Amino acid sequence: MLNEKLSRIKLLLTDCDGVLTDGGVYYGEAGEEFKKFDIRDGMGVERLRNFAGVTTGIITGELSPSLIKRAEKLKITELHLGVKDKPAVFKEILTRLNLLPDEVAYIGDDTNDLEVMKLAGVTACPADAISFIKDVATITCEAKGGQGCFREFAELIIASHQKVKTVAATNQTIMLNTGNKIGPGEPCYIIAEVGINHNGSLEIAKQLIDEAVAAKATAVKFQKRTPEICVPKDQWEIMRDTPWGRISYIDYKRKTEFGIAEYATIDQYCKKQGIDWFVSTWDVEAVDFMERFDTPLYKLASASLTDFPLINRILLTGKPLMLSTGMSTNKEIEDAVNLVKGFDENYPLLIAHSTSAYPCKPEELNLKMIHTLGDKYPGLPIGYSGHETGLATTVAAVSLGATFVERHFTLDRAMWGSDHAASVEPQGFQRMVRDIRDVETGTGDGIKKVYESELGPMKRLRVNISDEYKDKSLA
Repeated sequence: MLNEKLSRIKLLLTDCDGVLTDGGVYYGEAGEEFKKFDIRDGMGVERLRNFAGVTTGIITGELSPSLIKRAEKLKITELHLGVKDKPAVFKEILTRLNLLPDEVAYIGDDTNDLEVMKLAGVTACPADAISFIKDVATITCEAKGGQGCFREFAELIIASHQKVKTVAATNQTIMLNTGNKIGPGEPCYIIAEVGINHNGSLEIAKQLIDEAVAAKATAVKFQKRTPEICVPKDQWEIMRDTPWGRISYIDYKRKTEFGIAEYATIDQYCKKQGIDWFVSTWDVEAVDFMERFDTPLYKLASASLTDFPLINRILLTGKPLMLSTGMSTNKEIEDAVNLVKGFDENYPLLIAHSTSAYPCKPEELNLKMIHTLGDKYPGLPIGYSGHETGLATTVAAVSLGATFVERHFTLDRAMWGSDHAASVEPQGFQRMVRDIRDVETGTGDGIKKVYESELGPMKRLRVNISDEYKDKSLA
């Protein structure tokens, strides 16, 4: 019964002081008031949103500026500060959002939460709540206020929603926030991997997006690194000839990285053009950076398959994760998948077969690994990330069951840069997309049938015509 109630929750409202914070008051160097928040509670807000589609709101008598900053960071827009009448605010929210009381949960800890808790469908309180709040709460958490009680309650709601979604999860299809789907029976999700082929130029990036749209790709993908983290310190001062002159390697990597202004432009440009966009993140700070944008998924490059801190940070976003498996052993793939499954058995995970050679020789493509991965992980969409020079083998990957494919994309393979030579130019990408769609159409459903177009040849060429087709063939 409780699980059923939790599965109906669409909004979790909470008090702040004593629930999301530890109730203490602190002061900065300038004397400004701020509060101490537990990182687990912040993760609870993100996980509720991403795994259960449940939003979070705050109703509090507090007016702390640090609470406003915290709400902004966690993307909590239902924020009510300095509230004197919590039940009235609760009722206004229900009316405005067109919610029923049993679709809203509330977590509180003190006297001023009592009346509003009587209105909510499911309620909770921290372990250190006052006694008569514990008497009315549906659930008393094991954690204290500001020490993870919000996260504890959030996980119960998430678990109830996941149970409801278990049947849907068995179809192996992942729905992205853009409306596109990836999985068996869906059109192949075709990714034009821009990577760093923009050479640090926003104008080149826009041209590549335009060409990807013209080729009818489903998405464009970039790469995001924090150079100071990803470039080994002993390589920083190595000098290199670049389009910007002879500069140090670290300065070169900085020049090829887009910042907030460039990605904000790319975000708007892709939305206008009607194409998905996302990135491969190469470090934890890059994930923090990208969380400013509502991209549909994250890609983990083959080089990062063993970077568990990076994987864990991506998992906290709740967005689908696409793992690439180049330069990896079976054990390394298993360890990465087990990490994800240990975090959440139903986490939206995709696996791309890949060989990390640029360009890759045909004899090292090993496309039958698509079947091997599909057999080993039957509940996951399997795809292909290719670095070969031709197009036929990528098309073949789709015929072998790849539900998504990725190829590096460039305006000109002769351009300066490390990835251009193993990339596909616009005309080639158009041919590849066309051929993939032809393969999908030609694959059919596997059910033998006689088509109308065959009846004429049947009449002309067959000596004996089955009774069921005689009338049709003579018509």
